[in-house]
Amino acid sequence: MCVFRAPLLYFRLLCCYLLVFAAGPLLAQMPDKPHEKYKYLLYLPKDYNKKTVPYPVIIYLHGSSHRGNDLNKLKGYGIPQLIAQGKEFDFIIASPQCPDGKSWGSDNWFDPLYDELKTRYRIDPTRVYLTGISLGGNGTFVAGAAHASKLAALVPLCGWVGENELGQLCQNLKEKPIYTYHGTADTIVDINETERIVKALKACNGNIAFKRLENEGHGIQFLYEKQEIYDCMLQWRLK
Repeated sequence: MCVFRAPLLYFRLLCCYLLVFAAGPLLAQMPDKPHEKYKYLLYLPKDYNKKTVPYPVIIYLHGSSHRGNDLNKLKGYGIPQLIAQGKEFDFIIASPQCPDGKSWGSDNWFDPLYDELKTRYRIDPTRVYLTGISLGGNGTFVAGAAHASKLAALVPLCGWVGENELGQLCQNLKEKPIYTYHGTADTIVDINETERIVKALKACNGNIAFKRLENEGHGIQFLYEKQEIYDCMLQWRLK
């Protein structure tokens, strides 16, 4: 019997070694909150290279129709379209693209983007803002709640959240300045979605302002053409 014990022991040890070796890389690729580096468009002010001062940053989140892997799709409306048309801004703008089949809450795309902006560009970390429309409005609430400590203010347009996410908004965003807009005639995302968020945040003494746009539908991207929306954000800093 002793003749067979040693090979059997070696076989068992080999199996354990192979199991551990195979599991190691698999576990390493599956963290609790996977980080995904999304592609993005970047806008720098025309005087960026002439100055040494840090700049505010606005992160813009598009709606569902602009998902994919073609950054040119982002220029169909919103802030990227204004930039493509020649509009100038005096702050940095990062416009990431959400992949097909995902939402802004699917991955932790924010941390890689924030870290890259902070490393490669002169940003003011006390003046980082998040805004988005439709799916991007949802993303502004969801990603804003997840990364509230790095954001000075939020501006979601015609957004929404799931019922189970309202609690996180109250927990993480009740002291965060939020300006939200929604059209009363929106047939894609009902205005009730924003109203319930506003009601929940006001119930926990949240700092949220809501502007109802009478007779406006879902396409309220024209707000990005107005200075008001930027003034709302840029007046705030992280303490």
